[in-house]
Amino acid sequence: MDFKAITSKIIGAAIAVHRELGPGLLESVYQTCLAIQLQEEGLHVRTEVPVSVMYCGRTITEHGFRVDILVEDQIVIELKSVEKVQPVYIKQLLTYLRLADKPLGLLINFNESLVKNGITRVANGVDI
Repeated sequence: MDFKAITSKIIGAAIAVHRELGPGLLESVYQTCLAIQLQEEGLHVRTEVPVSVMYCGRTITEHGFRVDILVEDQIVIELKSVEKVQPVYIKQLLTYLRLADKPLGLLINFNESLVKNGITRVANGVDI
């Protein structure tokens, strides 16, 4: 499956979850529900995936951060439930993509009237 097809399924799943739950809940609730919805869509999903941090060829920590949701071992989903997406969240996702060596990420803010307005696509130095 290509990136466009996968991201289309992810966005559809996010819309379905948001339509059912609405805005204002904790990120952890959306994470659990979105993972269920993505699995229902037939996608391979892992949550809270630990990623190590390397520096000067050394592993600094095995658990530098955790990816909220990893889809098809390719797309990182970072979830937020905030009033406004700050530029630092996009930079954070790009750093996660680089450290996890993944090509594409979606930042999804569920605290929007329409969740489609809260989705930001971030590519890790590739034209996808």
